[in-house]
Amino acid sequence: MTSNETRETHPSAPQAGSVRVAAVQMTSGPEVEANLQEAGRLIAIAAEQGAQLVALPEYFPILGLDERDKVKVREEQGAGPIQAFLSETARRHRIWLVGGSVPLVASVPDKVRNSTLVFDDTGTLKARYDKIHLFGFEMGTESYSEPRTIEPGREVVVFDSPFGRIGLSICYDLRFPELYRMMKDVDLILAPSAFTETTGKAHWETLIRARAIENLAYVLAPAQGGVHANKRETHGNTMLVDPWGVVIDRLPRGAGVVIGDIDREHMRRLRQSLPALSHRTLR
Repeated sequence: MTSNETRETHPSAPQAGSVRVAAVQMTSGPEVEANLQEAGRLIAIAAEQGAQLVALPEYFPILGLDERDKVKVREEQGAGPIQAFLSETARRHRIWLVGGSVPLVASVPDKVRNSTLVFDDTGTLKARYDKIHLFGFEMGTESYSEPRTIEPGREVVVFDSPFGRIGLSICYDLRFPELYRMMKDVDLILAPSAFTETTGKAHWETLIRARAIENLAYVLAPAQGGVHANKRETHGNTMLVDPWGVVIDRLPRGAGVVIGDIDREHMRRLRQSLPALSHRTLR
């Protein structure tokens, strides 16, 4: 599958007592409007298949030719075309919509906050999480330093929803399990990401499944997947993983939708069979 092809899933209706969620995979480029159009197309596919919550990947509105491109399109919270798109799209499809990361104004003029924004089915902003752990990596010709253009967040964010208790994280956060312990018994972890191909093929699936297993929670991980205009290659493999570490659905590469059902009774039974969360002694 190339980055210009779309994988469309066609699952059966969700079972009674479960809720359907979806993760969108993209290969975002430097033009915000083009990325929003592509995101809108994929969100519509997910909504048509019954998804009640849809999550977009990190950097979905822009993956620029230069790291500073996202600073040029940063928005104040509550204003701007990216947030207007998220609010209107959530309201139109009557879904909860997670903007995997949006560049918001920071306390310094030359940086952004890399922020997950969650809108409910009326288009109202319900939660905001600013990425805490900022990616730095050097290997061979690859070099990344998010602190150059991103101001880190400080707050762990968890909120209640019709889908259960949801914890928010972004990409590099996955390497810091203490963040998820601080979320306190969440039902669903969101992990929108843009893992590089180098780190992704080595660690992505292991990290996603580990966070699900150790927290006995579902993990929904929308990702960037493909070769971008700036020549960066992202790993893809958008996934929905259940609390036992089972991959419910995945998309290796290119644009498309991963979709599946969250069964809270299944999660309750697993937590009853293996009450590891209540066995914790180090807090």
